[in-house]
Amino acid sequence: MQLRRLTLATSAAALLALAAPASAHTPLFACYDMGGGAILCEGGFSDGSSAAGTAVHVLDGEGEVVLDGELNANSEFEFERPEGAYSVRFDAGEGHRIEVPQDEIF
Repeated sequence: MQLRRLTLATSAAALLALAAPASAHTPLFACYDMGGGAILCEGGFSDGSSAAGTAVHVLDGEGEVVLDGELNANSEFEFERPEGAYSVRFDAGEGHRIEVPQDEIF
């Protein structure tokens, strides 16, 4: 009986250890039209950790990078809206990229 409890406890602990990293660090990213041609983007992670220093790329309609930057100490990035179609990519590495198309920037 004691061995069974130990086995169940060990199995439960292993499952929790595997599940925690998978859900602990989801990227969050949104951009807003501030008027006058200014666009402000904010990023972070679902576990509350800062995204300061995370790469941000502004892409034209063909997917070519027209501006590179990074989130500042407040996890923000501001830029002037480019001419034509564009999107903004938050790039914290594989599995942590979000692209916001211009039609989702209000």
